[in-house]
Amino acid sequence: MKNVPLADVDHVDRAVLPIGTDYPPGHVLDWHRHRRAQFLYGATGVMVVDTADGTWTVPPERAVLIPAATRHRVRMLGVSTRSLYIEPDAVPWWPDGCTVVDVPPLLRELLLAAVEFEADYSLSGREGGIAALLLHEIAARTPLPFHVGIPASADLAALCRSYLADPDAGATNGEWAARTAMSERAFTRRFRSETGDSPAAWRARARLLAAVPLLRSASVTEVSGRLGYASPAAFTAAFTRTFGLPPSRFTASRRARRQDVSAKSGRSES
Repeated sequence: MKNVPLADVDHVDRAVLPIGTDYPPGHVLDWHRHRRAQFLYGATGVMVVDTADGTWTVPPERAVLIPAATRHRVRMLGVSTRSLYIEPDAVPWWPDGCTVVDVPPLLRELLLAAVEFEADYSLSGREGGIAALLLHEIAARTPLPFHVGIPASADLAALCRSYLADPDAGATNGEWAARTAMSERAFTRRFRSETGDSPAAWRARARLLAAVPLLRSASVTEVSGRLGYASPAAFTAAFTRTFGLPPSRFTASRRARRQDVSAKSGRSES
């Protein structure tokens, strides 16, 4: 199914409902929740998923697992999605919180095939087999660390969300403490108790997450300068240490090279 609202088909008696949706640049799916669990794959672009507990940045060709009934918001940055909406009883192993995962070639091709199904696809034969295999493949995925936690208290959460929207390399613990009318020591202790990280460590990770959407249209050198790193090498080292991949893996120039190779080999990129 393509560009079909979930509400129109949620009643269909299928454990897995595949839906492909194309979004305009910068589209925001405001706060909402689904009765079903969701496997949200970005075939193109970058997605930023917010919940009360954290923010998950989903690079191109990755996906995020969203638990059933989880209130969330999604910002779409040039995204065409391939989603699976899954009955919770069919996936008792589903994570309790949002989780970013890789999407290897087999899973990608299964998703592309599944979104061509009708809502009431046959459970026997090829279509039912693909739906069952999709669940096996998703269960085998390993979590990727593209997220930061958000504090439970409103004042600290507001600080963090403001920083994620516009990371400032010069921000200090003293400045953040002053904005919450606390001493720096008390602020740092409270922040660590709510997030598990020091404010400085949290800001460092948030800056690196902010780099992922920027790399869609800017070079590693440009992004490192914009985010306040001393050099592209320092930025690359920090990014690779945190996420296990160099930032060059997410640049537009690399994706263009991949698409060129695919075109020459006769494969289409979605």
